[in-house]
Amino acid sequence: MLFELEDLTYSRGGKVVLSDVRARLPVGAGSLLGPSGSGKSTLLRLLNRLADPDKGRVLYQGRDVREHDPLTLRREISLVPQLPALVDGTVHDNVAYGPRLAGRSFDARSCLELAGLDPGFEDRDASKLSVGEQQRVMLARALALEPRVLLLDEPTSALDQAAREAVEGTLRRLRARTAISLVVVTHDIAQAKRLAEYVVRIESGRVLAQGPAAELLAEPDEEPAIGASRDAS
Repeated sequence: MLFELEDLTYSRGGKVVLSDVRARLPVGAGSLLGPSGSGKSTLLRLLNRLADPDKGRVLYQGRDVREHDPLTLRREISLVPQLPALVDGTVHDNVAYGPRLAGRSFDARSCLELAGLDPGFEDRDASKLSVGEQQRVMLARALALEPRVLLLDEPTSALDQAAREAVEGTLRRLRARTAISLVVVTHDIAQAKRLAEYVVRIESGRVLAQGPAAELLAEPDEEPAIGASRDAS
């Protein structure tokens, strides 16, 4: 199991954001699905210790994430934020940002290609790219650290349909070509169907249900057979 969430509670500013969350995410492509304000982005941040719960545990491959060095953990479990946050300079400068801080070698052109961008983008001014292109540069920057897991927070929410389809296609190809696991936060049921194999549904800081996407998100006329598993938490 990639992640196991045990009785997580998290508060911010005196308000409970997550309450007694119990869930799991297997290796592969997972999704945290729910409406805005449901706590799914906060939960994503708990997976690589950008925040710690008030109560409960996050297990990564069977080990409490608090037993890991935070920086090492965040390089292995890399988060791509909802909106691009690029450094000044070229696309190459952005892809190089993480590896240089970590003292690692990297292949910028390979990372760009995996992220769905032509290697010719390497010398372009990052600030002059479209939002969709910038989002893929963010993905390439994360890939430069050779992570085992990518956490993607609403990766297409700021994009038009064409750019959204391009980014989703990139993520599907990435899964097909690498062993990297994905955890995608989304409010879009259709997107969760397209990208995820396993889904955790969240609302008002609680897990409503979890299970294989094909079963949990089946249309009324595609209901799974009686007895199919839908784990509620």
